[in-house]
Amino acid sequence: MQPGVMEKRALGSQGLRTSALGLGCMGMSWAYGKPDDDESIATIHRALELGCDFLDTAEAYGPWENEKLLGRALKGRRDEAVIATKFGWEYTPDGGRVGPNSRPEHIREVIDQQLERLGTDHVDLLYQHRVDPQVPIEDVAGAVGELVQAGKVRYFGMSEASAATIRRAHAVFPVSALQTEYSLWERGLEAEILPTLRELGIGLVPYSPLGRGFLTGDARRAEDYPDDDYRRNDPRFQGANFEANIKAAEAVHAVAARKGVTAAQLALAWLLAQGDDVVPIPGTKSRTRLEENLAAADVELTDAELSELELPVSGERYPEGMLRLIEQG
Repeated sequence: MQPGVMEKRALGSQGLRTSALGLGCMGMSWAYGKPDDDESIATIHRALELGCDFLDTAEAYGPWENEKLLGRALKGRRDEAVIATKFGWEYTPDGGRVGPNSRPEHIREVIDQQLERLGTDHVDLLYQHRVDPQVPIEDVAGAVGELVQAGKVRYFGMSEASAATIRRAHAVFPVSALQTEYSLWERGLEAEILPTLRELGIGLVPYSPLGRGFLTGDARRAEDYPDDDYRRNDPRFQGANFEANIKAAEAVHAVAARKGVTAAQLALAWLLAQGDDVVPIPGTKSRTRLEENLAAADVELTDAELSELELPVSGERYPEGMLRLIEQG
């Protein structure tokens, strides 16, 4: 990949354009082991050099620490980046999570805090992190629409929302992107949500596009991860599920080997081939892994290769407690 050269893709029909692959920043501060801020900032800078301008964070990552990290990394370089962040939770002053909170007055309060942490006067894409069952989605869409009119936000996004809720929100204020899990490892949105997005002209931003390590060959049993690593509680990394999923992932490695690419590159190329309205955000805190991931933009797959990549996956994608926070219907 030539420095600074990457295909641009449109997310939604309101004017948002980003690099075809983004960078998920969550793991730099939270959920996947010990942070290394220096390497993480170097990784963000390298992403910008390679033309990867779509940087994803959230108030929840830390909480707050990941937005602060991104703000430090982008000091003096804000204009080079498309910043996406998320609201939707309430926290105690010491960072304890209270629960969902998407009340309009809370959204207005949180965005000012986010702008301060990020060191900017606007966020390019603001997602509702999870649907709040206590707040009508119409009120949420209206509140974000007011932030767009005020210039604090450019575009509205949602995360892990049902097709029906997306329609209701979009009727009030245009939704530019839905962020949700999508990969060779998780294809549950294809039946209803993906057709809805395409009907309404909404882009898709898949998170965990590499199956949290299963699609790269880096997966270990749950008990082999440190206590502060999310995967220790992931059902797909446990017991018989782990054994079945390791076996299923062999198909990815076989096709990758024949093609002379890495399994990560193959998995990302599969996602990119699902449509030019799809912008995956693989996460990493390593420049080496970043460069490997971004090279997937140059990998082309044949129809035969695409059809070969059908994986049976064992286990729920989240522990039961976290599944309850994802809107199912």
